[in-house]
Amino acid sequence: MPRPARALATLRHATRQSVPRPTRRHFLALTLLPLALVACSSLPSGDPLRVDLVGLKSLPGEGLEMRFLAKLRVQNPNSPPLAYEGVSLELDLRGQRFASGVAPLAGQVPGFGEVVLEVPVSVSGFTIARQVLDLVREAEGGGRVERVAYELRGKLGGAGLGGTRFGTSGEIDLTGLAR
Repeated sequence: MPRPARALATLRHATRQSVPRPTRRHFLALTLLPLALVACSSLPSGDPLRVDLVGLKSLPGEGLEMRFLAKLRVQNPNSPPLAYEGVSLELDLRGQRFASGVAPLAGQVPGFGEVVLEVPVSVSGFTIARQVLDLVREAEGGGRVERVAYELRGKLGGAGLGGTRFGTSGEIDLTGLAR
């Protein structure tokens, strides 16, 4: 029959050898695993949002700025709904920054659905003057200005990493304004 002290020492020694000690690799893996899972879950799945500028309505401005209410039609071509908190957008005309705005809107774009968002945007009087002068110079140079190219970029704030970004471009027909 073995002695109790020797049996206890043998048991302790066997226990110490069978349990591996954590290393830096273990701590690194435990730290990086949650970060990798969060990064994968925030990747966009499905098709990008479709966003169109559907209207600009004049708002009262202050000083040398003009204000507009930009109406955006946001379409979600995916089955899961997209929740958002806050909207940010920038509008460029003819390759130059024109207007920008933010709004603390919150809601949801249903799956395979759409919403119209209204975001107030500000335009500097100097920016408008520069655009008008460029159009006048182009018209004086013999060019007919019938269309103006625009680019719209923005973000719907949300739970993911930074929200959902969108962008679209098109042309504004000016022939109706000359009549």
